[in-house]
Amino acid sequence: MKVAFLGTGLMGAPMARRLADAGHDLHVWNRTQSKSDALSDCAQVAPTPFEAVNDADIVVSMLLDGPVTYDILARQGCLDAARRGTLFIDMGSVDPDTDRKLSALATRQGHAFLDAPVSGGVVGAEAGTLSIFVGGTPEAFERAGSIFSELGRPTLLGECGAGQVAKLANQLIVAATIGAVAEGLRLGQAGGCDIALLRDALKGGFADSRILELHGKRMVTGNFVPGGRSVAQLKDIDNAMKLAEASGLDLPLADCVQQGFRNLVENHDFKWLALR
Repeated sequence: MKVAFLGTGLMGAPMARRLADAGHDLHVWNRTQSKSDALSDCAQVAPTPFEAVNDADIVVSMLLDGPVTYDILARQGCLDAARRGTLFIDMGSVDPDTDRKLSALATRQGHAFLDAPVSGGVVGAEAGTLSIFVGGTPEAFERAGSIFSELGRPTLLGECGAGQVAKLANQLIVAATIGAVAEGLRLGQAGGCDIALLRDALKGGFADSRILELHGKRMVTGNFVPGGRSVAQLKDIDNAMKLAEASGLDLPLADCVQQGFRNLVENHDFKWLALR
């Protein structure tokens, strides 16, 4: 099967490599070509996104945000360049409305479309253990099976847009939990606890979580080597809060988390943070 993969950055590169290792005829493109060139040992590197999607059976996009995704797929003509019947899977984190618009455009042109953002970070992308939140038709979901099976655990959550809504819920939970773990460990330290022992003691109780396991360990050891981009986390929180406002919801804890991340990014020059 010919698969085009658009966006081979921090998350996209290991995901694309897994698809190549599974035997797919992989064609990759990235705006910064050096990042796609790094996959030249296992994929065909396309100089433009249009050449990547030409005659592809499935197109996977893992791009920066909604505006970039819409620009590449719609305004710059990737939907037009693909042959009729191509399945487009947007696995980047974008606002739900962007993927709903793209789905409508794809359908009018005879294509299929899924929104399928992921959670699990670079570790999950490398291991093929990502949580995949999917929105779209059952038929398109079934077609994507050979892709999803290599990348992680997919769940079909509803019509197009549902996957992005689920990812926003995920991001709110992640962001709030990172803050809670950090403050809990600081409180323990201030009160005289050995925070390494405190983290171990919390495991298995109601305070246990993947965040405590991974990020808690980084906090204990002082390993703050940047991973995911905090600006991307803020983008997701902003999108979640826009959805909350449109739905008439008041989310006071999420509002606090949003303010904290905005302060981090805008006033302390932390565009990168070890979030993954």
